[in-house]
This record gives sequence, C-alpha cells and structure tokens, in this order.
Amino acid sequence: MAAPSPNMTAIVDIHTHMYPPSYIKILESRAAIPLVRSFPGATDPRLILLQAEAESLDDALAGRPGAKVPGRPLTSDYTSLDQKVRFMDAHHIDVSVISLANPWLDFLAPDASGQVGAQVNAEFNDMCARHPGRLFFFGTLPLTAPLDAIRASITQLTTLKYCRGIILGTSGLGKGLDDPDLLPILEAVAAARLTVFLHPHYGLPNAVWGPRAADYGHVLPLALGFPMETTIAVARMYLAGVFDRVRDLRMLLAHSGGTLPFLAGRIESCILHDGQLVAEGKVGPARRTVWDVVREQVYLDAVIYSEVGLKAAIDASGADRLMFGTDHPFFPPLQANEQGTWESVSLNAEAVAKAVGEGSAEAKAIMGGNAVRILRLHEEP
Repeated sequence: MAAPSPNMTAIVDIHTHMYPPSYIKILESRAAIPLVRSFPGATDPRLILLQAEAESLDDALAGRPGAKVPGRPLTSDYTSLDQKVRFMDAHHIDVSVISLANPWLDFLAPDASGQVGAQVNAEFNDMCARHPGRLFFFGTLPLTAPLDAIRASITQLTTLKYCRGIILGTSGLGKGLDDPDLLPILEAVAAARLTVFLHPHYGLPNAVWGPRAADYGHVLPLALGFPMETTIAVARMYLAGVFDRVRDLRMLLAHSGGTLPFLAGRIESCILHDGQLVAEGKVGPARRTVWDVVREQVYLDAVIYSEVGLKAAIDASGADRLMFGTDHPFFPPLQANEQGTWESVSLNAEAVAKAVGEGSAEAKAIMGGNAVRILRLHEEP
C-alpha cells in the first residue's frame, strides 16, 4: 500500500503503541516490575506492567502449584513495525501516530534515562522514516533525569522530523502533574508546539479492588483504575492552576478523558461549594471553569468503546476536538479470525458512526480530519 499524504478524509489512529527493541532488552534485564519474563509452557514472553500482578509473578517464578502466569503475551504486535503496518492495512488506517506504551522511562535511574530516551525517540523517528506520510510519533521524556537533560530531550524532539508531541504518564516527576517542579517542563513543551498525550499507568492502589480482585482478571484496574487515574491527574492540574499558568499547553487525554466528561459538572459544584477555596479567593467571576479548560486546552481521543461514552465526550469537548484511536496492540482478539480484524477497533469506529452519523462531516473529522489539523500531519515532515 502506497504511503498517502495526510488529508482531511484520512483515517488516523492517534492512540497506538510500540516497544522498540532496545526498550524490550531493558525490560528483559529487570528483576522488578515492569519487566519481561518467559515462563514454561507459555508461547510468548510475558509483559508484566501492573504492580497488582506482583503476587502472581512471585508465585509463577517460584513454580507454586496452581500459579497463574502474570502479564500479557508479548507478541510481535508490540514490537514489529511490519506487524503495525499490517494492522493498519487490515483496518484501513491511513496514518498512525505511534508512541511508547507505559511505563515509558519512569523506572530508569537518573543517569540512564536521558540516553535511553534519546535512543528510543531516534528509533521511533527512524521507524516513521521507513513509511513517510503513514507514520508519525509522540516522543517520550526522561523525567527521572535532571532538568537540563529533560530540556535537552525536548530540544531533540523538535529536530526529529516525524515527532508531533510527547506521551506523558500521570506521575510526572514522581509527585503528579500538579507538581510545581513540572511547570518549566510543561512550559518548554508548550513553547515547542508539542501536544501532550496524557496516558494512565499506575491506576489506583490495589486495596481499592477488594480481597477478591484476583478473581476478576484485569477488568477492575483497566476498566476503572486507568480512567480514574486520568481524571484525578487532570483535576489536580486544574485545581493547582497549571492550565492558567501554561495557557499554550495542549493536552490530548487518553480513553476520552477517563471520567472527566461525566464528572466535570460535579467537580465544578464541589469547587463552588468549597469553603476553603472560597476563603482563599480561588473562586470568583474571573475563574475559568473546568468546562472552559476542556474546550480550550484539552483534546480527547475516541477510545471509549460505546456511543454513550463518546456522546458525553463530544458534549464536553466538542466533535472538533476528538480523535480516533485503537489502543493497539492492547486488547487483542482472544481468538483469531479470518479477516485479522480486532473487535476493540471496530467498537470505537462504530461508536463514532452511531454518535454523529456514519459518513457525516463530524465522523470524518473524528476519524482523521481533526488529527491532521491538530497534530499538523499535513505539514511536510
């Protein structure tokens, strides 16, 4: 399939991940989560990212009877560029904006993360160069490194032809996204015209899920923990005034903003009725509301899997601020099918068609046109 020039009717996937070979080698060398391990009887190595799997990992490594193999199979979908392009072709995706998946570089020592980050970003740029016009990427920052190294990484990303933003986890420098020490980094990212793709990873504390959580697979942390993690992170940023301090900051929120579109009204009500905030003068006529920030500085992906959820996202942010995504290679089909298609992709595409009308101008915008405009995919790399 020839590489198309991005246009306003292209299908663009802005939420799609890969782990470059050098990154996998780091995970294979680790003794603590996150890591990659092989287990007897398992066809593929296992990618283990969640601390909730620590007990299962210990049981499996010790060979205890009845131990569940933790993590998920690390198939070629996670690591192979050729497989990524085949996936795109099978689902009629013209352009993908790929990014490193969680846990990014958050686990690396300060003296190592800068060099690893530079290598990973260069690898992504080289991948995109092999399919010009079809692939762009969100870079990753070495947030455990000193400030000068992080700034150098931002400068590097502005020189890479196919970079269109950065992917960021909710931990930031380790204290969350309302950390004052993160402000100069967000200012530098905004000045560089790099959109921030905010993606969850840490979820909620394991104790939240109760004593029977192991009986329910990954459903609770993935379906509930990840969306709430995003919602909490953005709410903290708003309450800390980050969006007002960095007015040029633009953030794309994964999974349609978590529960933010549904809970923004409740957040607003709690602010208006909070005696502490009122007494401190933080609630007044000049205050920008949560709704204002969502409609001015926030974009949402369309990875929500239902018409109901997508309509809430559209009502909160606007159809002109939503962008289609697949979350590939996560949520693969459990059974192979002849067409090689993934239900997790079709559910998102069907939600767009049902929410705004199949073939409508709004549908074309969400499925690709918005991404071309917002991420400047039409510009010559």
